[in-house]
Amino acid sequence: MQLRRTQLYEFHKKHAKLTAFSGFEMPLWYKGIIEEHMAVRNSVGIFDISHMGRVIIEGEDAEKFLNYLTSNDVSRLKTLQAQYTTILNEHGGIVDDTIICRLEEDRFLQVPNAANREKDVDWFNRHSGGFQVSIRDVSDEVAMLAVQGPKAVDVLNQVSNVDVSGVRRFSGVWLEIAGARVLATRTGYTGEDGFELYIWDASLSEPKPAYDVWNSLLEAGRRFGIEPCGLGARDTLRLEAGMCLYGNDIDDDTTPLEANLGFVVKLDKGEFIGREALLRQKEEGVKRLRVGIKLLERGIPRPHHEVWSDDKKIGVVTSGTMSPLLRCGIAMAYVDSSYAEYGRKVYVQIRKRRVLGEIVKFPFYDTTKYGYRRA
Repeated sequence: MQLRRTQLYEFHKKHAKLTAFSGFEMPLWYKGIIEEHMAVRNSVGIFDISHMGRVIIEGEDAEKFLNYLTSNDVSRLKTLQAQYTTILNEHGGIVDDTIICRLEEDRFLQVPNAANREKDVDWFNRHSGGFQVSIRDVSDEVAMLAVQGPKAVDVLNQVSNVDVSGVRRFSGVWLEIAGARVLATRTGYTGEDGFELYIWDASLSEPKPAYDVWNSLLEAGRRFGIEPCGLGARDTLRLEAGMCLYGNDIDDDTTPLEANLGFVVKLDKGEFIGREALLRQKEEGVKRLRVGIKLLERGIPRPHHEVWSDDKKIGVVTSGTMSPLLRCGIAMAYVDSSYAEYGRKVYVQIRKRRVLGEIVKFPFYDTTKYGYRRA
């Protein structure tokens, strides 16, 4: 199958080690995963995330429609505010986790995961009967970048016609960079402060605005030590931050309650797909929970590794890596909820060895020193 490419493919082809991901040919790393990871934690990095989707949902029933299709409360969004949410099936399983931003009163931007671009649009279309809405996939017309790290604001302010310092987390602003029209939202997938940039009128056939923005950010960020970052660092950063990867940590058979994403579920907002299933699960009790495990001995946990407590298997790893920041193995896992206690010692089965670990809070790092909450 032919791999898809983003607007910035030619840059990646020249400068990066490429890999296949969700049907796209994407940069895995440029200089190296650890160097790129630490640039984001300590200063600033830039990512091409155009493999993600961009879908415009508009019409007089757009808010009502999205409130029925997602678990969070879309009605709470003011213009240019965004929220993290989940799209659920009738069993409460996660069709996708996503960002929704209100662009205007009756116009919204939804961001599917790369693997779910067609799946989300199809799901929306299948459930749009009776709603006055139009659904348009603009992924190939709008490029998407992320500038992440404690110096992200400084870099953006070098090139933007608007000072972004006062933009609140999960809010957005329209601005201009290198002549391109850009929507910037203070969101990200690294745990750090930063912005995700939607570059309008930057199509696959006419990608120049995307290159202009990318190059201007790299140039402005040079004094701050900016690094272009690939999917390798994106994965280790999100894992340290305790953020889910669709297909690994959440899927159609996992509910947001099991995934410890209850904060995006507003059961009191009214009817939405999956609500009855979640009410039942809440009443009966959630039997497994997503937790973080920090290894206390040498080892690198990987998906499908078993989690044990004494002689009882209590769960399975869904994501794992060697943390570039903490320099130890870290993992996400689903464990029997009766064992999901912070500070509990567990073992991860790595090949023929059981490696001691501890259940810890997300994120894995010290939030006074790293992440968007840092002092």
